[in-house]
Amino acid sequence: MDVPNSTAPIIALVGNPNVGKSTVFNALTNLHQHTGNWPGKTVSTARGVYTYHERTYSLVDLPGTYSLHPGSAEEEVTLDYLLSGEADVTLVVADATCLERNLALALQVLRVSWPVVLCVNLLDEAEKKGIRVDLEALSEELGCPVVGTAARGGRGLDDLRQALEEAVLLPPPRPPAACGACTGCGARECETAAAMARAAAIVRQAVDMDSEAAGASDRALDRLLTSRKTGIPVMLLLLAGVLWLTMVGANVPSQLLSRLLMGWQEPLRGILQALRAPWWLEGALVDGMYRTVAWVVSVMLPPMAIFFPLFTLLEDAGYLPRVAFNLDHFFQRSGAHGRQALTMCIEHIILYSKRRGFPDRSISRPPRQSALILAITCDKIIRRYYRNHQNS
Repeated sequence: MDVPNSTAPIIALVGNPNVGKSTVFNALTNLHQHTGNWPGKTVSTARGVYTYHERTYSLVDLPGTYSLHPGSAEEEVTLDYLLSGEADVTLVVADATCLERNLALALQVLRVSWPVVLCVNLLDEAEKKGIRVDLEALSEELGCPVVGTAARGGRGLDDLRQALEEAVLLPPPRPPAACGACTGCGARECETAAAMARAAAIVRQAVDMDSEAAGASDRALDRLLTSRKTGIPVMLLLLAGVLWLTMVGANVPSQLLSRLLMGWQEPLRGILQALRAPWWLEGALVDGMYRTVAWVVSVMLPPMAIFFPLFTLLEDAGYLPRVAFNLDHFFQRSGAHGRQALTMCIEHIILYSKRRGFPDRSISRPPRQSALILAITCDKIIRRYYRNHQNS
């Protein structure tokens, strides 16, 4: 695994969730990356390197965020890193199919960081929806280089590398328009409203779309997946299907893994006995350490190997944000976020895995298991509620 060079120019990747930012990162670095957590945060990060024209560049994939106003750990980490000045260039990745929302974040980035390069990703998807982006007009409006890509197919990546190199070696002067999108009152609501208004004006100048074809399929899905009549029932059916597939599908691989791993227990014991190992060492290594590891792998791995790929598919399809939207109203009453529902699903799978491993424990009873999930979730909601009120 390649370790980022401390002397290489640093490029920070910023963008909304689900805009292909990680795809751009992986395409540039060829998966030469390593992951970790930001100091003091439970927010994951990825760093990688790539070489262009015999020069090494270090990429930092910042957490996906919708704004730079600290309201979550992801937004706080992204803002702190940009304000630190560690990055030589900031690369903002935007979704060409919903450019207006993404430009609001780009305008906020332009206020705190320079030089900036805007990558308009998913151009192939935009073309299918009848959306045409004038990259030159967009660059003139923002005052920064703009490159169009379809990173999943490798389209535009060479132009992106060239633009990043030019920004590092010959950074353009910062235009006055990039310094602010607000009237100067400093209020968060004012800055957000000004950024959205400016983004809408830029989209009218630089984006041409067929109003009938653009977003027709998304609007139809939204009517089905987020409406008051069908949103909650469809969500319950899909999540129940995911849980059912996880629970039923994990039985066979779990049994196979258990037989395989437990079958090695006695041969390992025989090896230790042949080596005349003390009885206490034999018990610690075979009956303690190995049996515990074998149980954890056989019981926990199959459900996780099924559940997380299914959740990844739902996220890539854009359904998980709709789940958060459906439940956000209910969770907001407790000072939480609709994304807490996704945490509840993960906790349910983890507790189910534990129940399969300890069938005689009282936690295995469904009512007590559900009560424990609700207790964990309510504890997190209450903690966040008091934290929000202390900060306000």
